[in-house]
Amino acid sequence: MTLNFDVVVVGAGHAGIEAACASAKMGLQVALVTMEKNAIGRMSCNPAIGGTAKGHLVREIDALGGVMGMIADQSGIQFRMLNKSKGPAVWSPRSQNDRKLYSEVAIKVIESYKNIEIIEGSIVEILTEDKKIKSVVTSENQQINCKAVVICSGTFLNGLMHTGLHAVSGGRFGEMPATGLTECLAELGFESGRLKTGTPPRLNKNSINWNIVDEQPGDEKPQPFSFQTDISKFPFLPQVSCHITYTDVGVHKILEKGFNESPMFTGLIRGVGPRYCPSIEDKIVRFKDKERHHLFLEPEGLDSDLIYLNGFSTSLPSEVQLEALQRIKGLEEVEMIRPGYAVEYDFFPPHQVDLTLETKLIEGLYFAGQINGTSGYEEAAAQGLVAGINASAKILNMDELVLKRSEAYIGVLIDDLVNKSTEEPYRMFTSRAEHRLLLRQDNADRRLSIYGNKYNLISNDLMEKIKEKNEKLLSGRELLESIKIPSKEINILLTKIGESESDSSDFISKLVKRPELKLKEILNLKSENDQALSEIKNYDDLIEQLEIELKYEGYIKRQEDVVKKVEKFEELGIPLNFNYLSLNSLSTEGREKLIKVKPRSIGQASRISGVTASDISILLVYLRK
Repeated sequence: MTLNFDVVVVGAGHAGIEAACASAKMGLQVALVTMEKNAIGRMSCNPAIGGTAKGHLVREIDALGGVMGMIADQSGIQFRMLNKSKGPAVWSPRSQNDRKLYSEVAIKVIESYKNIEIIEGSIVEILTEDKKIKSVVTSENQQINCKAVVICSGTFLNGLMHTGLHAVSGGRFGEMPATGLTECLAELGFESGRLKTGTPPRLNKNSINWNIVDEQPGDEKPQPFSFQTDISKFPFLPQVSCHITYTDVGVHKILEKGFNESPMFTGLIRGVGPRYCPSIEDKIVRFKDKERHHLFLEPEGLDSDLIYLNGFSTSLPSEVQLEALQRIKGLEEVEMIRPGYAVEYDFFPPHQVDLTLETKLIEGLYFAGQINGTSGYEEAAAQGLVAGINASAKILNMDELVLKRSEAYIGVLIDDLVNKSTEEPYRMFTSRAEHRLLLRQDNADRRLSIYGNKYNLISNDLMEKIKEKNEKLLSGRELLESIKIPSKEINILLTKIGESESDSSDFISKLVKRPELKLKEILNLKSENDQALSEIKNYDDLIEQLEIELKYEGYIKRQEDVVKKVEKFEELGIPLNFNYLSLNSLSTEGREKLIKVKPRSIGQASRISGVTASDISILLVYLRK
């Protein structure tokens, strides 16, 4: 029997969950194909969500109407805001999660949609007609007709797991690889490559000497990822600490003994690994001057005895892993439940997708997540959400969603992938965003919820709350610009921090611009308008945002001006069928890259590696004619 759906989502990891939920919310019939239902949302690597820049992505996913933030909030056992000692542009939320519970919550979310059907199986063939999606075929020879397909295959495409010189087929511990799909896509004309990622050993928590490792507790007043989470009931679960220990020279020497059996160093692994999340053996080789490396002992769950050793990703022989582990402070008698391993898998260089994540070769076929060469749950989920929205929007004849670099980290992520492609696993960093002071994690709802509402992922009621929040921030700023603090009150704070005294009163909005003064401290002073001061104290939930926007007002304005100038180039569109071969004056490399990427605008063209300023000038002259 042939099945009929609007959208087929292949894979039920973080990308697949977002793609399926977005399509379902937009009213379409969705088939979510996964090899194992109970593996939906399974955290393949560390049981954590967010982190530097990744936390921004989770907030943006939530603001657009995605589900990752909500699932993380319900399964989080520790929450921390990272980089608080630095500027607010790089503050990033992170949670430690209960691995088992995260998957259970994800399954409940999927099952809450009546128009999502979970189909256990593997897709081995994609059928097309006139370069358009027609249907998919499962390994059980079941044909599923559809209008769009979103492939979110993670590390499963021809996955191969390595520990020492021993290799076994699989995309994750205990799970089979996905075979046949890579070969099918290659027949359709797609170019593929190999990448690798790794995971550390799992340890028995009862065999660790917790008394001599450093404790790392969560925040006293944790903040949720989702803007919709009720803060009065948060956190939902008991909170736990993580711990820190270190390698040393002795540990490094033990690990070096296994280098002759390392699949990385002996050439067994052909795939390129993540530069910014290297294995422990790679760290030792690349950073020979460092005598030690941080290791984080992270619990896998409230009811689990497993500890994830973050920072010790490895594919060395298991006996070498154990010997090195037992040389580490606090792990002298540790029991290794499962050794670390590397997994090698197929990916498809992302110059083959458009900014909507629709492939350029096949209409209605979308790639999202590690198939595009990214690493990380958050990067995958962001792509899954965008692909799901655009696949559904195409079917419903709605406008496509293409986020600009100046609007979202998600926009930066996809723009980087399409324009620069990647030969190694791509990871998001705050440094990748030119306008990161505008793209803070705290204002994601104000930036992006309008898009979520447009595609029916964010309710009108929630949009009304965001509108009220914006109005409240505006009135709060007006209040702070009207309240003056007498000099004698100001001097109380200035003397306390060792600064020279002031001889005149000043408005709070100006005082808060001083780097050393905090808004909450200023509000504890007496003012020349006590009624207004009393009123602003009712803005407790927005005090931090008010402080950021006032303290960095000049820098924010400067970035907004830069964005306006850049937008002119983004608005200069280039026809997708533009004949670059007709422009003989373009550089050879520039022409090749422009034909390959097919940029939508002059702005996008200017960000393609290999396209010179001279090439852009030539394009501008021609297009203006």
